[in-house]
Amino acid sequence: MPRTILVIDDEPELVKLLDYNLSKAGYLVISAKDGEAGLAAARKHAPDAIILDIMMPGLDGWEVCKRLRQDPATAALPLLMLTAKGEEGDRVLGLELGADDYLTKPFGVRELVARVKALLRRLEAASASPEVLKTGKLVIDSSRRTVSAGGKPVALTATEFNLLKALAEKEGRVISREDLLSLARGDDVAVMDRTVDVHVAALRKKLGKHGEMIETVRGVGYRLKE
Repeated sequence: MPRTILVIDDEPELVKLLDYNLSKAGYLVISAKDGEAGLAAARKHAPDAIILDIMMPGLDGWEVCKRLRQDPATAALPLLMLTAKGEEGDRVLGLELGADDYLTKPFGVRELVARVKALLRRLEAASASPEVLKTGKLVIDSSRRTVSAGGKPVALTATEFNLLKALAEKEGRVISREDLLSLARGDDVAVMDRTVDVHVAALRKKLGKHGEMIETVRGVGYRLKE
């Protein structure tokens, strides 16, 4: 079965272009022309990844992203946001809301396909091992891609899960921001300190009091307490 990609965008020509190129790369593409339809399609089809445009009438991409992450059924779906704005503040907002990656318009279609492939590769790599990591009150199940803290399930995005897994695998050791982002999102992304910090802040918040296990090593990166 080919991997399914959901494209949520109100530009017919762009959707047609993405459909052609993603299909050519071996993916099954479904699309939705607005936010409400996109949310319904995500719940109905459970795609392997979502490409989401920000500037849409009605529900914009920010709100759609927020609702996807609030719904346990769609919270962990890999999500790539498309934005016509290149300012760091817009990128950071997308990450804070739970996007795993972002691409600024205009973009090359080959780059977008490469980003999608990278998202899915990381998902497959993290799910390949049946190993269950336990540290303190945290339980990280790689095969099911689930996390529990103090016995309670925690809904994480794909990048947040990969970050926590990377920290747990190197428990007690400091991981630089660059290495941590590479482990979580691959070598094919631009590294910004702010990008890593935003993901870690969201991860800590979701883990509640157990988020204190993630220590900041000033000027270097992060580590998970032993």
